[in-house]
Amino acid sequence: MAGTFKDEETEEFFQLIHMFQRSAMLHMGLLPDQEGNMMYNLGEAKAGIDLLRMLQGKTKGNLSDQEDRLLKGIVSELQLQFLKAPARHRDAESDAAQSETIREAFTNPQNGPIEDLSSSKDSEE
Repeated sequence: MAGTFKDEETEEFFQLIHMFQRSAMLHMGLLPDQEGNMMYNLGEAKAGIDLLRMLQGKTKGNLSDQEDRLLKGIVSELQLQFLKAPARHRDAESDAAQSETIREAFTNPQNGPIEDLSSSKDSEE
């Protein structure tokens, strides 16, 4: 981030913003945790977004135009992703369940799903 901001204090302020942004993204399942697991906790995600909105309100008039646009952009994108999070979570759970079914079929083929691909017409020929 060196050179992006006008002074060290502004850089530290945006490091704080980035910390809350990463926390919200982590809790919306957009980033893996340190072990590579995806988390889903909308309460924590909302808390991070709310803190950023509070900082946005408290710093109103004290940021440059560029800094203000950057902060607004971060908050807006997090709010949009927050709205999409439940559907993304359902899709991830569905994918995980399907992967588990496939894994189980290969691990224990005798217990796996059976699909009869033959038809009565094929057996008559």
